[in-house]
Amino acid sequence: MAAKEPSPIVKSYLILYNAAQVLGWCYMLYQLIAYYTIDKGTEKTLWEYLGFTVILFQNAALLEIVHAFTRIVPSNPVITTFQVLSRVMVVGGVVMATPTGKVSPGLPLAILAWSVTEIIRYAYYALNLIDAVPKLLIFLRYTTFIVLYPTGVTGELLCFYWAQSHVAQTKQWSIEMPNTYNFTFSYLYFLWTVMLLYIPLFPQLYMHMFAQRKKILGSGSSGAGKQKNN
Repeated sequence: MAAKEPSPIVKSYLILYNAAQVLGWCYMLYQLIAYYTIDKGTEKTLWEYLGFTVILFQNAALLEIVHAFTRIVPSNPVITTFQVLSRVMVVGGVVMATPTGKVSPGLPLAILAWSVTEIIRYAYYALNLIDAVPKLLIFLRYTTFIVLYPTGVTGELLCFYWAQSHVAQTKQWSIEMPNTYNFTFSYLYFLWTVMLLYIPLFPQLYMHMFAQRKKILGSGSSGAGKQKNN
C-alpha cells in the first residue's frame, strides 16, 4: 500500500527531520576526520571523541520505524525496523555495552560508512519531498552503497567480534542455571547468532540494492519524486 501525500504539517516535519539528520551525520563525519587529522594525538578514544553524536543521531533513526508504520513515508515497515534496530544493536548492545567494542578497529570503518551513507540518504529524502533531487544525488544514492555497504558490514562485524571476547570472559548479560525461573540465556551465543545472520542476510540486501540501482539508474534516473524511500 503506497503512502498518501503527506499533509503540509507532516511534510514540513519530515523535511526538518531529514535536514537535521543530514547536519548531524555531516558533523559526525567531520568529527571522524578531525580525530585522525587536526586532533590527532588526543588522549581520548574515538568513541569518547564522538560517541555522543553517534548515540544521538543513530537513535533518532528510531523515528523512521514510526514513520513507516504510520505510513507517512512509503518505506516497508518490516525492512525499516530491521535496518534501524540492527544499527541500534551495534551501538547499544555492542559498542556502548563493552569496553572492547569501543576500541574495535571496525568502529571507524562503520562510522565512516554510516555517515557518508546517511548524509546522502537523508539529503535525498529531504529534497525528494520538494521534488528537487539533483541527478548527481540520485547517482550517489544508488552507487556509493557498492563500496559503503560492505565497508559498514565489515566494521559492524569487527565490533561484534571485539565485543564477544569481553562477553566471553565476563558472561555479561547472561543468565546461567540453576535459577528460580529455570531459564538460561547466553549473551555470547546471542552475539554470535547475530553475526552469523549476516551471512544469509547481507547478500540478499546487497542484491536488492543492485536491483534498485538497475531500476532507477537504468531508467534514466528521471522522476526521482516517484521513488520509494528504500
